[in-house]
Amino acid sequence: MDDERYMTHSLNDRRVARIMAAAIDAVEPGRLVREHLQRMKLPNYQRVYLLGIGKAAEAMTRATSEFFDDFSAGLVITKHTLGVCSGQPSIRVMEGGHPIPDERSLRAGKAALGFVEQLNENDLLSCLISGGGSALVTVPKEGTSLEDIQAQTAKLLANGATIHEINRMRRQMDRIKGGGLVHATKAKVISLILSDVIGNSLETIASGLTVDPSSGARVQNVIVGDIRTAAQAAQQRAFAEGFDSEILDLLIQGEARDVGLRMAGRLKEERRKRDKPFCLVAGGETTVTLQGNGKGGRNQELALAAVDELSGVENVLFISLATDGDDGPTEAAGAVVDGATHQRAANLGISASDHLARNDAYNFFNPLNDLIQCGYTGTNVNDLIFLLGLQKSSI
Repeated sequence: MDDERYMTHSLNDRRVARIMAAAIDAVEPGRLVREHLQRMKLPNYQRVYLLGIGKAAEAMTRATSEFFDDFSAGLVITKHTLGVCSGQPSIRVMEGGHPIPDERSLRAGKAALGFVEQLNENDLLSCLISGGGSALVTVPKEGTSLEDIQAQTAKLLANGATIHEINRMRRQMDRIKGGGLVHATKAKVISLILSDVIGNSLETIASGLTVDPSSGARVQNVIVGDIRTAAQAAQQRAFAEGFDSEILDLLIQGEARDVGLRMAGRLKEERRKRDKPFCLVAGGETTVTLQGNGKGGRNQELALAAVDELSGVENVLFISLATDGDDGPTEAAGAVVDGATHQRAANLGISASDHLARNDAYNFFNPLNDLIQCGYTGTNVNDLIFLLGLQKSSI
């Protein structure tokens, strides 16, 4: 458990960092895959092929390769190559574009189709699917171009569309989505899926690459982990660290700035009511409707919206964290707010409301040293929000 990577100026309590680390450790993709493979009833097969697609694809594929140590070949398509599959010449690793597909995504999509098309009825295709897969691979349908998909994706993202809405568009424009991967192969398919989608909709996670209702018993789709897995681990660790702890809501959606303000109000309310230290855990996936040209991501904007509301409130922490370590087009995973954030910013001549107006959360938190820069985690299960009271407040 590497808790140091979560520390910031305001987050200097190692207990809190250990709670965050416990949440991420609980959704380590390799362990989740191993646990499920050991329990699964597998179909009869002659050869095994591995196909990993998504932000957690490397770790998931590596674990599967150790389970099927006689596998014939593997292909991994991910966002950031971490070298997890290095030393395995039978596994090819490619990178794709995210969150908007690019030429790399196009090459990866064609490679994935070519990989599965070669298999026959006696083969077993083990698919390892995780969030990000929708952008990382693309094969535009006839009459649709990569540029068409890019334009539609960018438009929906800028307008604050949900992942359900974005991936619905992708299924309509892309032949590999909506079960297209299954249509392209004759093999038996087991698909182990790490969910980054609220409600675990199989057709939405990576746009349903292996979800085809007409495939019958030839395909098994299994969720191996999700936001609840991470939240429960955080709750248990919080208890162990001496906090009263509970899970509030793991279905949070909506505009990040609205959610941030609402959650900050909840933290103030709980601070007034509670005598003991507490840690409330929430999760989901918010959206940002771009109004300015600033820099940030939904977790940073969510935290930014809490700054003024929490001004002067003692002994609280408000934390928003992307579980993949990658919040928007930045190297930060999220941000930390406490009751002193507003004044510290004012002392530097910066204003939370001004930065919020131009979607510029990164450049608000960066000079305060309150960006969470934990690095790419190799997993991906939605976002986490932590509301903490460290001791009884004077208010």
